[in-house]
Amino acid sequence: MNTIDLQVPHVIWWKDPALRNLYLAMPVLMLAATINGYDGSLLNGLQTMDSWQNYFGNPSGSRLGLFTAIMNLGGFSALPFAPYIADFFGRRIGTALGIMIMILGIILQVAPGVTSNMFIGGRFLVGFGSNISIGAAPLLIMELAYPQHRGKLTTLYNTLWYVGSIIAAWTVYGTIKYSGSVAWRVPVALQALMPFIQLIGVFFLPESPRWLCSKGRYTEAMAILVKYHANGNPDSDFVLAEFAEIQETLRLERESAKLGWAIFLKTPGNRRRLLLIVLTSFFSQCSGNGLVSYYLHDILSSVGITNTTDQSLFNGGLQIWSWLVSICFSVCLVDRLGRKTLFLIAGVGMLVTFSIWTGCSAAYSQTGNTGAGSAVLAMIFLFYGVAGFAWPGLTVGYSSEILPYGIRAKGLSLCLGITALSGVLNQYVNPIGLAHLAWKFYFVYIVILVIEVLCIWFLFVETKGPTLEEIGRLFDGHETQYVESEEDKA
Repeated sequence: MNTIDLQVPHVIWWKDPALRNLYLAMPVLMLAATINGYDGSLLNGLQTMDSWQNYFGNPSGSRLGLFTAIMNLGGFSALPFAPYIADFFGRRIGTALGIMIMILGIILQVAPGVTSNMFIGGRFLVGFGSNISIGAAPLLIMELAYPQHRGKLTTLYNTLWYVGSIIAAWTVYGTIKYSGSVAWRVPVALQALMPFIQLIGVFFLPESPRWLCSKGRYTEAMAILVKYHANGNPDSDFVLAEFAEIQETLRLERESAKLGWAIFLKTPGNRRRLLLIVLTSFFSQCSGNGLVSYYLHDILSSVGITNTTDQSLFNGGLQIWSWLVSICFSVCLVDRLGRKTLFLIAGVGMLVTFSIWTGCSAAYSQTGNTGAGSAVLAMIFLFYGVAGFAWPGLTVGYSSEILPYGIRAKGLSLCLGITALSGVLNQYVNPIGLAHLAWKFYFVYIVILVIEVLCIWFLFVETKGPTLEEIGRLFDGHETQYVESEEDKA
């Protein structure tokens, strides 16, 4: 198989008019990442509200687990559909379709006379629509981005998880003293704001040139590449080579398409990719972060912080801190230190801080020492600080980056599906574990974090520096990153 190695000219994006216009519009696509972050803070906030608790019968244990986990069950259910929607209808329509399903789910949750089953059903639709949208939006970012900037943009995309969590946390704080059901209906309804903005803005962005080529719309695809990657120069050698690479990629896709999902098991390189996607997705949800993301109310109550206002302030401050850390370290250092290094910093740091957190929780539980309780609060901040070096910024970016074009939509859907399923697991288990074991339950996550660090050290592949084609060779050598056709074997 012949490959095309692009020589990518260095471009400073803010000095390039076309890239500047493109990148200033891309936050519209990145809003897709906010929905899960909003949901985590929202559920934390709702649990602190007497009006929400009373309206839905004070859910606890497995019932509370269902309230939180149902969104991820909806997200997992989108797995069979998301890649085909993105590939058949296009990245923009795929994003918009998911948004419309989300908005329908949000309306169902705040409808007059909503029952607990309606609320749960609405959350299922939000999760389903979210993963349809997320199955398309980051692909469009990756396929529109100038190659030099792809790493930072894809990492920046998922850090907007925290933007959603910040808005939710402070909305809950602002409505917590409202009377009646309006206190929880307002923050639930506001979950539709960012998807609605995205729905309006997504069609002001160009479609993926790669998708246009796959539909035979070569003139449109070339015009987009010329406009944004060559600043309007139709004779650009780089754009001509990039366009040729897309054609070669599509040829390889046609060879591999008949294999469907089985392609992930067909070659050693693809099996390793599959393993890394599973590990990245699982660790993104099950490293102890799920405790704070959805059950901060219980964590704070366990160390004596029971006032609703204090809990809401802590949650709001934690989300702002987490976002700032992820921007300053994950996005800014991803191309300097590399992906594996950032994963290691996060894994080791989370293990250390979570171990101290566990010890301080034990001390508070046994002695009531207020200093130990304050130390738990400090450790939660430090835990999220070190987690921000890699999670959640690299979850989608790394999982997409290690995949060749032909299986990227399927691989991203696998990432989202496994992430959702992992979220379901820890959202069901956490409230039960906290109720029965209290701080002793934390040891489960210490074991997981030890395994996580070992997996990162021995299994993760560094992808800093190489082009996407060269990344493929890290997994496959100089063989095709798909599977050999009968013609190639001959």
